[in-house]
Amino acid sequence: MKGNKMKQNISQKSNLSEEQNPGFGGTGYIGKFIVKASTEAGHPTFVLIRENTVSHPEKSKLIATFKASGVTLLYGDLYDHESLVKALKEVDVVISTLGGQQIDDQVKLIAAIKEAGNIKRFLPSEFGLDVDRHNAVEPAASFFNKKVNIRRTIEAEGVPYTYVCSYAFSGYFLSTLGQQNVTAPPRDKVVILGNGNVKAVYVSEEDVGTYTIKAVDDPRTLNKTLYMKLPANVLSFNQLVSLWENKIKSTLEKVYIPEDQLLKNIQESPFPANFMLALGHAMVVKEVISNHELDPSFGVDASEIYPEVKYTTVDNYLNAFV
Repeated sequence: MKGNKMKQNISQKSNLSEEQNPGFGGTGYIGKFIVKASTEAGHPTFVLIRENTVSHPEKSKLIATFKASGVTLLYGDLYDHESLVKALKEVDVVISTLGGQQIDDQVKLIAAIKEAGNIKRFLPSEFGLDVDRHNAVEPAASFFNKKVNIRRTIEAEGVPYTYVCSYAFSGYFLSTLGQQNVTAPPRDKVVILGNGNVKAVYVSEEDVGTYTIKAVDDPRTLNKTLYMKLPANVLSFNQLVSLWENKIKSTLEKVYIPEDQLLKNIQESPFPANFMLALGHAMVVKEVISNHELDPSFGVDASEIYPEVKYTTVDNYLNAFV
């Protein structure tokens, strides 16, 4: 593994602590894709779970899948410092995909990494927008700030890191075109936040896993942010809708929600609806793609440093729903 003999993935899906799963956004969702990418790349891959997880009627299926692909299970608990340190001594790289309510608890992981003393790279739970450079409103802003605090703690402790900025998961946003309470892209009417001209990036979960695993032992990504600004997948919402219309050979009725109305909706909606609206506002109303230049001092573009990856384009992804 290019000097990294083992890898640890600590994820909400992997430690299977159901009572700590807040159930919104991508909590733990991306973990299994990263595990799969790691094993397929031939890396010795370790997943941290609790001992009682193996007998969990539903979660045991995921564990069986991990084991069948060659994953080694490490038993421990984020809230048991000694077990965590013991597990970390078995690996070289730590990837966290902890979700929602456990973002703050990554300080426990950082403390264990410091004590273990052998970790060559830590990738904290991010996998979304760049939390240091965004225009999010509440309640998304506070959530992003939790991730910012984890970044600053990592840096203050001198832990070697890579931050992963993968923008919007295709499985969440392309499969519904960002519509609420639907299970497939719409064929009659589509709600568009803002004017639809702001560009966003859509990345398949499999590609997030692939790029993440490529970055774990790459010196070019050490103490940098990895941005998945995949050129073919940088689209405005209007472009996205147009692409879908061409595929289904039909014109959708378009309902635009102006930004001022959207901000009002965010303020008046209960959680988690307000959070999802605020996330949509940050992604497709505010320009997150060009609101900062990619300075090589702090970031690298995944598509530029890994040109060999044949990523799934938005165009191809939507074909599955035609």
